[in-house]
Amino acid sequence: METALSLRAKFISGDYTPTEAVKAALDTIKEKDGEIHAFLDVYEEAIKEAEVATEEYKAKGADTPALLGVPIALKNNILLKGKKATGASKILENYTAVFDATIVKRLKAAGAIIVGAVNMDEFAMGGSTENSAFGPTKNPVDTTRVPGGSSGGSAAAVAMGAVPIAIGTDTGGSIRQPASYCGLVGYKPTYGAVSRYGLMAMGSSLDQAGPLTNSVADAELVHNIMAGLDEMDATTIADDTYPVLDSKTTYTFGVPRHFMSEGVDEDVLAVFENHVESLKAAGHKVVDIDLPLFEQGLAAYYIVMPAEVSSNLARYDGIRYGHSAEGENLLDVYEKSRAEGFGAEVKRRILLGTHVLSSGYYDAYYGKAELARKKMREELNDVFEKVDIILTPTAPTPAFKLGDKEDPLAMYKQDIFTVPVNLTGVPAISFPMGTVERDSKSLPVGVQYIGPHGGDARLFVAGKTIYDECK
Repeated sequence: METALSLRAKFISGDYTPTEAVKAALDTIKEKDGEIHAFLDVYEEAIKEAEVATEEYKAKGADTPALLGVPIALKNNILLKGKKATGASKILENYTAVFDATIVKRLKAAGAIIVGAVNMDEFAMGGSTENSAFGPTKNPVDTTRVPGGSSGGSAAAVAMGAVPIAIGTDTGGSIRQPASYCGLVGYKPTYGAVSRYGLMAMGSSLDQAGPLTNSVADAELVHNIMAGLDEMDATTIADDTYPVLDSKTTYTFGVPRHFMSEGVDEDVLAVFENHVESLKAAGHKVVDIDLPLFEQGLAAYYIVMPAEVSSNLARYDGIRYGHSAEGENLLDVYEKSRAEGFGAEVKRRILLGTHVLSSGYYDAYYGKAELARKKMREELNDVFEKVDIILTPTAPTPAFKLGDKEDPLAMYKQDIFTVPVNLTGVPAISFPMGTVERDSKSLPVGVQYIGPHGGDARLFVAGKTIYDECK
């Protein structure tokens, strides 16, 4: 698979041009996306941008922006001025963005060419991209299976070879889990490292945007372009917010084995143990650690996240923008617009969130979940005094069959290793650690490296050394 860095080398040498790269991306979409359904919108005008980039390389060579001419795709909850931004929901089916998200501005400034908007679970709620109002996306590795979610369209766009980079969002694992299912690198940064301005809010204290790529080096490049303070997002953090971590050539990895004792497929666990042994053989130290509160992460997450969902989605009322149903009075308009516009999973989370925030339940549920979150951060801080990186499988299983997990709880359990990362705000990366066999097909499974707050650079160095250089 092509990477952004390998494309740039070809552009600089003149062996290949941005025009050819963007045409190839559009051709791949036309050839494959009828079956995959990764894209909700394709921007044919990207060819004109590519032609300009081609001329710029001829004139300036390497003295050009880092992503000049590289085709990328955007999850459709990220605003791109003048283009539809639906969040994969009927309630925003015809909404057109009136400004660029901060990360879009930064990607454009770096020369990236956006070739299309990709599918997702509605308002980023789901783990399979089956919850899109515009139909499911299929996994290019095995089209009978899901690509993961909620950034399933982003993952599928890269996995099918249309683009080397796609941008997703991660609220509880929505970049890392699709990366695992599709055999890609997926990165969720330290909370606050990347601006949320221009992202459709799901869980405001959890959401972060990040890349899905074919290499850790590409993920690092894109993250560094998108990251940084933004006056439009008060949650963004300065570079010196957390202590600078010393660079290392070998690491101490901590494995919470008690956390993996149930619910992980045996063959996934076997591949994980092989990865652990490869780390030891390379000179790294691997120790067992205890993270008892991490086991409560899923329960806490499904209180905190729906609470924030119910607040954030209150703005979709059928009055200011989006789908509006006719009603006898104002309340009737609200009720009908939301009933018609939202899908089942979104309604489920709004109802759950409204309940846990309601009078008499706030302290019992939301208050306790936030306390658990605080204690989880303290637990992590203690563990990171002893280890450099925490190691888990990204997901307990490989990609499952389309339609296999109709029970919401079974779907939620796929995020058992990823949601504690978002609750605590630490960074994490997923990259392929091997494959398992299902129905005579080799399916990728990912390993998750979790770093301390501000430990993004450490994860990139470790990932490049362990994954990029060993492929």
